[in-house]
Amino acid sequence: MVETLIAFAALLTGIAFLFALLRFIKGPSTFDRVIAFDVLTVVSITFIVLSALIEERGIYLDVALVYALLSFLGVIAIARYLEGRF
Repeated sequence: MVETLIAFAALLTGIAFLFALLRFIKGPSTFDRVIAFDVLTVVSITFIVLSALIEERGIYLDVALVYALLSFLGVIAIARYLEGRF
């Protein structure tokens, strides 16, 4: 039962990844691409957490946490640059 739920979560995460990738490619503005990039990183973090659940490896959660912090800082830096205050 748990494996089925994890597989379903992975399927939904994959669909979210495809939609975000489509928005990242199509645009139409730079701000849309930045938001889509942020969504792509969140979805990637979700894949890492699902991998940690499947393989029962807690170290992957540390990797996901570091990736989330770096992603947050990157998006903030890009947003400030686009705003013109950097």
